Amino acid sequence: MMSNALKDLVETLDLAPLGEDSFEGRSLEVGWQRIFGGLVISQAFMAVCRTVSGRAAHSLHGYFILPGDPKTPIHYEVDRIRDGRSFATRRVVARQHGEAIFSMAASFHNFEDGFEHQSEMPAVPVPEDLPSEAQLLERFIDKVPDNIRRYWERERPIELKLADPERYISKAPRIPVQHTWFRTTGTLPDIAELHQGALCYASDMTLLDTSLLAHGRSIFDPDVVPASLDHAIWFHRPFRADDWLLYAQDSPSASGGRSFNRGSIYSREGDLVASVAQEGLIRRARPAT
Repeated sequence: MMSNALKDLVETLDLAPLGEDSFEGRSLEVGWQRIFGGLVISQAFMAVCRTVSGRAAHSLHGYFILPGDPKTPIHYEVDRIRDGRSFATRRVVARQHGEAIFSMAASFHNFEDGFEHQSEMPAVPVPEDLPSEAQLLERFIDKVPDNIRRYWERERPIELKLADPERYISKAPRIPVQHTWFRTTGTLPDIAELHQGALCYASDMTLLDTSLLAHGRSIFDPDVVPASLDHAIWFHRPFRADDWLLYAQDSPSASGGRSFNRGSIYSREGDLVASVAQEGLIRRARPAT
């Protein structure tokens, strides 16, 4: 079973072909005035996957250039940069109104046996021991600002369980570290690229907000202008996005109006399945004149 929101996401990731290595994707309504960055990342990822066979994606690096218009389809143009013996490289540009809004490079690799090690998963409560989003709303409904409440009440394709939900009602500065469990709101088909695409979508959720913990702020605050500037993902091991994944996030630095944020994504069995890095804009809102 899938939620309606997840069905919509899966449909938007099934891009319409426009010609050779050219595709079109539609937006999803998520309550923002611009397209959610995770959607552009995931659609760009699905576009490059359409041009590669026999190899799995292991990394992608993207730059957000302009805010996307949620009322306009997005055109994706893929450039087949190289097909080597072990690796394939692709570049994709997302356009609206004739202008580039996002660009991304992605690399694909044949599976190889080799050395293995990984960092240990943080010790956090398992998702079954954490409150659901509905339970959080019931618990904090009178304490949460209207814009945060409306966001959490909207049906979404990704379910979250926060290890520290108090951060959304507290203005106290704290160490910029947070842990969030996530999974799709329903079972996905056994298509590896679709599970990777869903992870791409979810990887842009809560990550930028990590940096604002150090300042007692969140991306919902009216005195903060947040925006993702770039985004990188490395896929390490197979996983399912419809089972719980732990997103361990931290922000080592913020300066010059920008923050640097990192994420490690673990399966519930403790396997490190992906790593994420992002620089974001956390500009102070200018006073109205």
